Amino acid sequence: MMAISGKAPALRGARVAKWAKGLIIAALAVAAVGLVLARYDIVGKMIGFAAFTLGGLVALIGLIFGLFALWRGLHTPLSAKKGLLGAMAIAALYTGFLASRPMTAGDAPSLHDLTTDLTDPPKFEVLALRPDNLVGVDTVENWQKIHAQAYGQLRAITIAQPVPVITAKAERLAREAGWEIAKSDPARGHLEATASVSFIRFKDDIVLRIQPTADGRGSKVDMRSVSRVGVGDLGVNARRISTFLEALAKD
Repeated sequence: MMAISGKAPALRGARVAKWAKGLIIAALAVAAVGLVLARYDIVGKMIGFAAFTLGGLVALIGLIFGLFALWRGLHTPLSAKKGLLGAMAIAALYTGFLASRPMTAGDAPSLHDLTTDLTDPPKFEVLALRPDNLVGVDTVENWQKIHAQAYGQLRAITIAQPVPVITAKAERLAREAGWEIAKSDPARGHLEATASVSFIRFKDDIVLRIQPTADGRGSKVDMRSVSRVGVGDLGVNARRISTFLEALAKD
């Protein structure tokens, strides 16, 4: 009787271990299918992201089941636990990655439209501004207030070179960054492009307005970067503007 009762926890632990591995495999499958379908626009980007998030939740449940299985099978040889431990390691990396995403954004507000000029943002001529562009802020005034508080460092830059030269440089840098050029007009100082973000390839539209300075010798560069979907962007658009203008000024 003692031997039989001693085996029961181990047997239950083995059963829970199978459930844990099954949940983790299912989580990875859901995430992979959602990401791939969204990447190639077979489903919407947010649907793919939702599948990735749902997979993370399932993986977390599998991880909890795995911990319980390890506890129930404390006396099980390590060689018998390798499959479970490997699955749990993958689940931990997966859920850890998801949990770290908000932290990378810091205190970024729920904005998806960022610019260096709040009163007169550069305007798109070829690419269409999303119809719900005020989602999350409701009014232009709210957008301006939140934007100014969170991203007061975003400002136009001035470069001591003529407009056509700066526009050409901006186009070259955009192509090097992998952006898809929608329009480039060096004479007018106008550039539009689309950047793809993450494996899913979220689309962000970008416009640069390059104007001559008062003396006509230099160029004032304003930039705008807008996410096509979502309310917030985890600070991606602001970082893109800062990084690109810094590179343009040094080029």
